[in-house]
Amino acid sequence: MERVIEVDRGAYPDAVTPWEDQAWREAVLAWVEGHLARRGLRLTGVARVRVRPWSVLMRVPVGGRGPVWFKANPPGSAFEAPLTAALARWVPECVLRPLAVDGERGWSLLPDGGPLFRDVEAGPRAWEELLGGYARMQRALVPYAGELGALGVPRLRVSEVPASFDRLRDGNGSLEPEQRARLDALRPRLASWCAELDAIGVPDSLDHADLHEGQLFRPAPGRFTYFDWGDAVVSHPFASLRVPARRAAERYGPEVLPRLRDAYLDPWTDLGLPPAQLRRAARLAWRLGALGRARAWTRLFPSATESANGARSLLETGDTPPF
Repeated sequence: MERVIEVDRGAYPDAVTPWEDQAWREAVLAWVEGHLARRGLRLTGVARVRVRPWSVLMRVPVGGRGPVWFKANPPGSAFEAPLTAALARWVPECVLRPLAVDGERGWSLLPDGGPLFRDVEAGPRAWEELLGGYARMQRALVPYAGELGALGVPRLRVSEVPASFDRLRDGNGSLEPEQRARLDALRPRLASWCAELDAIGVPDSLDHADLHEGQLFRPAPGRFTYFDWGDAVVSHPFASLRVPARRAAERYGPEVLPRLRDAYLDPWTDLGLPPAQLRRAARLAWRLGALGRARAWTRLFPSATESANGARSLLETGDTPPF
């Protein structure tokens, strides 16, 4: 049967990606169909491809069951394929179990995870549950921090944050003189914050770095599946709180933030740190979340370090935490 493929380029009609290479497309389709055939499955219907500068994602309809998903990462996030396979071994109840991965090429073939959290009616209580579950997963991954780095996941220790900040500031040519002056004034305070945060002693773990309602499934009430690890970094885990907390506050108002913070911090109480100290660490790590976004933009788009998105994230490093 002739393959039928629809391509969605979104707001990036001129983006150059591997999808433009016919040999690459044929290799992808052969790889996908080969792994489906080993499971007695085959592609049926229309395959829909979403082409973006940061990934190629293909929805593959399969006869007799729901769709499966092919994903190809660029070199800056090719670690996502082996990371996905490793997470399925270490925390299988929290993530998708891939049908196949090719770590060298940055390819993954994944099952469908059910409804996205953004498509499910939910209130603040569900956000508390998803943050608590996510923190439990991070806590379980602490012993694997070294192995995560060996998989190619970038690592940024808190003590290394000031130097990373300097590189991002110096490499971003889109910053205006006034913005550079703001960052220069922020630098000593950032170093002080990092020294205090490092001294509190929360161990490194996996930071998703872009956890929002479109990056997790909710297959059933109280159950969540976390995915899309292309921005991930091994660093202070509490930096993860920034993105979901801001998204929840936009929906429900800032009054929900203390409860979300406490739901996230609860799995970390076994460290033996006083609650006030954990909350202080969350406030300090809030700023690292902004720096993580700036690093992700630079890593994924090395020829576009003057990106306005990277500059904006870098400037947000000085934001005051809302809790």
